[in-house]
Amino acid sequence: MTALASTCRPEVPPERLRDIARAAEDSGLDELWLWEDCFWGGAMSSAAALLAWTSRLRVGIGVLPVPLRNVALTAMETSTLYRLFPGRVTVGVGHGVQDWMGQVGARADSPVTLLGEYISALRALMRGETVTAQGRYVRLDDVTLGWPPAPPAAIFSAAAGPRTLRLSGELADGTVLDSSTTAERVREARRLVDEGRAAAGRTDPHSLVVYLRTLTGPGAQDRLAREIEQGNVQPDSAVVAGDAPAIAEAVRFWADAGADTVALYPSSDTLDPAAFIRFTAEKVRPLIG
Repeated sequence: MTALASTCRPEVPPERLRDIARAAEDSGLDELWLWEDCFWGGAMSSAAALLAWTSRLRVGIGVLPVPLRNVALTAMETSTLYRLFPGRVTVGVGHGVQDWMGQVGARADSPVTLLGEYISALRALMRGETVTAQGRYVRLDDVTLGWPPAPPAAIFSAAAGPRTLRLSGELADGTVLDSSTTAERVREARRLVDEGRAAAGRTDPHSLVVYLRTLTGPGAQDRLAREIEQGNVQPDSAVVAGDAPAIAEAVRFWADAGADTVALYPSSDTLDPAAFIRFTAEKVRPLIG
């Protein structure tokens, strides 16, 4: 069955995270996803707070931009979260928005090479291995985590292009697709991920996460029409406007296209992110078969 999640956008002020946690826990939301955009709050610290303020909520980070973070540090923080909150956290990584990476002096000439080296090293560290790597970007000398998670942590990867999708299938445990995707691209993503998995001899499960941009409330259809007219949204991408039944229908559509998790995320002009979370859990979730 497809999992339904809601999101906490990076623009939500850190001082409002406790309200987000309370809304998610009290409404019975299963999963809350967030991501790390420059230059808002840190995803690891935000996830830790949300997990600490709740008792059963699962939190996904989709995703961390790897050029900002040494892989050993990501391994240390990821392992800490998995050990503190077993079964309640998923961490994903991606090569980041290149303009932002340029702003901080971390832009890679080959983002796919960086991502591949990074995921390989990160998953090895998560397995408790001692890692020495002399790659183009990732360089480790006899590094072992003091507190690796048991069992090893699942690592997801953001992906869009064919090379990255195959890489995600080969190296990662799940793939995150943003709202610019289309149904055809989701089906193609599954095919390419499976190619990577086959090449690596992997038979374990591999989840696809699709972010579904969601506009609801008064004037939702008109707001979406303006977004499309302005060229901000492609009409066949992962976007929906309407009430709970319309959104539930869209979730089923993306599940049929191949999504294992559909994460609803509100537009940036949503004034009450906690209310959006309650809407997801209390109004949309009951309509999903």
